Amino acid sequence: MKRTMMASQHRWIYVSTIVLLIALLVTALLTFSQQKTTNEAARKAGQLSEKLVAAGYPAPDQGQIARTLGTDGGPVCEDPASALKTALQRINMSNGAGGPGQRPVISNTRTVQAEALALSVYCPDQLDDFERKVDDYKTAKTVENP
Repeated sequence: MKRTMMASQHRWIYVSTIVLLIALLVTALLTFSQQKTTNEAARKAGQLSEKLVAAGYPAPDQGQIARTLGTDGGPVCEDPASALKTALQRINMSNGAGGPGQRPVISNTRTVQAEALALSVYCPDQLDDFERKVDDYKTAKTVENP
């Protein structure tokens, strides 16, 4: 009788130990997963930064790129060749007037190249569709590079 009573008195120790170990295991798995994602985002940000600098763009902050684009490219990779994104690109490549005064202009080639570089790092499977969409844009070297 005494042994059964001792075992039931210490049962809460066993149960709380098991619960604590499970909580530690879950915390460790979440931390590992989060760190892996952070490392991958930093690696892709570094890769994009290197490509941008090699193409003559100013060196962007890699931390900001990693926070903005993450591991999947975020808004850059959300159907970049869609009709809505094409329309927004064309609006941005206009003379800036509103309404009937708005006219397309010959845009700087580098404006299209920067997005293509981002797509090549974060979602290379969508790069061909994007390039086909922007092939009909009239671009030229319109701005001198600093």
